[in-house]
Amino acid sequence: MSSITVIEQDGSERKLEAQEGWSLMEILRDADVEEIEGVCGGSMACATCHMVVHPDWAARVEAAGNEKTSEEDDMLDMAHDVRETSRLGCQIRMSDDLDGLVVAVPGAKTDW
Repeated sequence: MSSITVIEQDGSERKLEAQEGWSLMEILRDADVEEIEGVCGGSMACATCHMVVHPDWAARVEAAGNEKTSEEDDMLDMAHDVRETSRLGCQIRMSDDLDGLVVAVPGAKTDW
């Protein structure tokens, strides 16, 4: 099974197992990451699964079939702490290509 690292608001890191085919929203929500709600259930109708992909991973996420759409960009306009590599977790599906992925919740203390 693959894994992802989540950077929490206080800057601490949390490693999670990541089931292939699941969205990042599902993985973080089910792991009780408080900042990720997924209110709309993954239908891209809210921004409560907003997270920030580490810049070193941004191109790899897209190359793994998780291209960012204009609809997603529009939805991110409703989120807080939006950064260059912000994404909706419901729009990123986990795969073996993303094993080791690093993401941060909104407001997380990072140096990127």
